[in-house]
Amino acid sequence: MDQHKYAVSIAFQTDKPLSAYGSLAAQVEAYGFQGVTVYNDLLYQPAWLPLLEMARATSRVQVGVAAVNPFTCHPLNIAGNIALIDEASQGRALLGVARGGWLDFVGLHPRRGVTALKEALRCIRHLLRQSTESLPGDIFPLAGGDSLRWPILRPDIPFLLGTWGERTIRAGIHEIAEVKIGGSASPEVVPYFRRIIHEAGAAAGRDGGEVGIVMGAVTVVDEDASAARALARREVALYLPLVAELDPTLSLEPELLARLQAAAARYDFAAAAALISDKLLDRFAFAGAPADVAEQAAALFAAGAQRVEFGTPHGLSTVSGLRILGENVLPRLSL
Repeated sequence: MDQHKYAVSIAFQTDKPLSAYGSLAAQVEAYGFQGVTVYNDLLYQPAWLPLLEMARATSRVQVGVAAVNPFTCHPLNIAGNIALIDEASQGRALLGVARGGWLDFVGLHPRRGVTALKEALRCIRHLLRQSTESLPGDIFPLAGGDSLRWPILRPDIPFLLGTWGERTIRAGIHEIAEVKIGGSASPEVVPYFRRIIHEAGAAAGRDGGEVGIVMGAVTVVDEDASAARALARREVALYLPLVAELDPTLSLEPELLARLQAAAARYDFAAAAALISDKLLDRFAFAGAPADVAEQAAALFAAGAQRVEFGTPHGLSTVSGLRILGENVLPRLSL
C-alpha cells in the first residue's frame, strides 16, 4: 500500500467460523477497499489462520494483522507466521505489532514495554532477513549462527506499530511503515502524532513523512442513523475507558471517566453507553448514516491521516455494514 496516497481498509474481529473469512475478504476486495486486517485480541482466535483464508481468497488487497503482541507470541513465531502469510498472498502481507491489552488475564505485566516492542521489531526483521549474525538484546536476543530455514519471499514486509505512546514511536521509528492510533476517529489526534513522528524521524536520521498514520475505530453505519449510533455506543463502551486515558488531546471530566470505568468493569455496557455523549462518540467511533461516516473519514484525511480503517462490527450486521461501506461510503471519498 502506497503510504503517500489515501487508503481505506476494513478490520475484522476474529470471532467467526474459519470458513467465513475468505468470503468476507473477497467482498472487501470487490468493493474496492485497499486493505483487510484482523485483530489479534486476547481470547479471540489467533490471527494466522483467518489471514491465510483471506490471502487465498484475494488477489489485490493488502492483508494483515493489527496487531500481535510479543508477550503471548514470541517474535520467532511472529516472523514465521507473517512470512507464510506473505507467501500465501504473494507479497501482500502487513504485520502490526503492539503491546496488547488485557495481558493481566494471563498473569503478564510487561514492565519494559517500550524496550520489548523495539527489540521485537528488530528481532522479527532480523529473522525475515535470514541473517545469521547474533542480535544482542535484553528481552529478545538471537544467538546467531542460524535463521529461518526456508525461503522468505520478502524480508521487507511492512511493519505497523499500534500505539498511543510517544516513547514507543521514537523507539520503533527505524522499523515501521505506519503508526496506528487504535480506537480513535478524532481528527485532533492526527497532527499531534504527525509532529511526534516527524521529530522521531529527524532524531533517528529518517524522514518522518515516510511513516503513515492509520486511524481505526469501531464502525457502525446504517441508513437508520439513530440505530447505528445506539449500537456504536455499546460497542465503544468496552474500550473507551481505556483509550480515553491515552488520548492526549482529550480532557475528560474525572468523575465521568470514573463512572465509565466502573460500568465497564462490571460489564454494564448499557450504563456505560448512556454516559457517552454524541460529541464523545464521534471521537471514538465511526457511527451514523453513510454520509456521516464518510464525512468523519474525510476529516481524518484532511487532518493528515494516510489510512482509515473501519472496524468491527461495521453495521447493524456485518453483511449490511460491509455493503453500505462499500456501496455508499467508499464512493463518497476521493482517494
